[in-house]
Amino acid sequence: MSYTSDIPNQDLPSRTRVRIGVIIALIGFVTLVVGTHPEWFGWGSGSGIGFVQLFGMLLGLGILSLGGFVALLALWRNTLRTIVADIGMRLVATGYVVAIFAGLADLFGMGTEIGSAVMHFGLLQSRGIVIGQAVIGVGFVLMIPFGANPPSA
Repeated sequence: MSYTSDIPNQDLPSRTRVRIGVIIALIGFVTLVVGTHPEWFGWGSGSGIGFVQLFGMLLGLGILSLGGFVALLALWRNTLRTIVADIGMRLVATGYVVAIFAGLADLFGMGTEIGSAVMHFGLLQSRGIVIGQAVIGVGFVLMIPFGANPPSA
């Protein structure tokens, strides 16, 4: 028995691209969790958050953002994206830049511990990363093709 649909094949999202995006996002999530809490995996991080741990968190957030971006962009296959979706795409990138800049503020000379031998991950930096993550989340929501009719089974 073959299944035929009224919707042409080119109007359906690419399952492969969606799956690749989700796999990339999962890899990014695991990297983010390992960077955030290495002690959960038996890798002692010492006291506080060091540069390698912060780099792992930001790298994981970047991979997660890339995977979500690819997966959500695949849902717009063969249709024009709306202005709202384009704004969402830019918000994802902007949120990641905000998170990187907030996380590495001391390295850029904009933090509270400029020139210190020991890196200090403070309250303002953590709030900046959370704000960046919130902007990324808003961007993802705006990228969802709400107006598209889902295929009927």
